[in-house]
Amino acid sequence: VQLQASGGGLVQAGGSLRLSCAASGLIFSAYIMGWFRQAPGKEREFVGYITWSGISTNYKDSVKGRFTISRNDAKDTVYLQMNSLKPEDTAVYFCAARRYGLGRLPNEYEYWGQGTLVTVSS
Repeated sequence: VQLQASGGGLVQAGGSLRLSCAASGLIFSAYIMGWFRQAPGKEREFVGYITWSGISTNYKDSVKGRFTISRNDAKDTVYLQMNSLKPEDTAVYFCAARRYGLGRLPNEYEYWGQGTLVTVSS
């Protein structure tokens, strides 16, 4: 299984970025896809997830209304659209996959991508 995250970069506060995560080696449509982030010196934290077929999504409170997760099962890809970015959103962003359950803990996810760095300047 491989999860390849991309789309990170440097953006000014208030700007937008869209991250992508392309999956291979698994039946993508059968997996719940999550996004996590890890800032320097901090623990990895939950950002949000999207369930099978995009039926529902769930987000960390601080990103609600700014971030949107979507998926394209035909392309085996999940997206994280990030708007109104803030300096505190600076982190390495990871995508992850799990077969069952709707938890927010990193250790509940089976597969992980390598991460993509998002830097938001003030």
